[in-house]
Order: sequence, then C-alpha cells, then structure tokens
Amino acid sequence: MPTTGPRYPSEEFKRRGDAIYERDIRPWAEPEHNGKFVAIDIETGQYEMDADMRAATDRLYARLPDAQPWARRVGYSYLYRMGPRRRVGPR
Repeated sequence: MPTTGPRYPSEEFKRRGDAIYERDIRPWAEPEHNGKFVAIDIETGQYEMDADMRAATDRLYARLPDAQPWARRVGYSYLYRMGPRRRVGPR
C-alpha cells in the first residue's frame, strides 16, 4: 500500500490521468476492453487494467509502492454510474 498520501490537488490528478489515458491507453484499449478499469500512475504513466478497480490499483501499488494512481473506466467518462437509470423497453 502507499507510503504517502496524494502529492497533487485533485484537478492535477484528473488532468494528468486523463492525458495519459487519451495518449497511451485509449488508442489500443477501446472498444475491446470497454468496461474494465485502468489505474494509472500519474507520475510515471505506468498502469494496470482489470475488471475490478481494486485489483488494478493493488497491482499498480505492488509494482510502484509510491504510485499516485488515477482510476478510469475504459470507454467511459466516469468510474461508476450513480442514481436511477433510465429504463428501456416494456415495464
């Protein structure tokens, strides 16, 4: 697990994490891996991908104990959907 806390404000995490995702991961990951989670170290650009966000993050910490991880869901602009979902089809 991490030895220190976050070293950047949340806006910087998002900016760096999204830039690495768009540049290095999205071109080969979408659409084949849509729905999986990717944990990206915003300092090194290294990442881990898994269907389980915790597993991806744990593997990243195992390789980089001092990682500053940003989590992203492949093919989506959000990690989890919250709130009611729109029903499609007959009720």
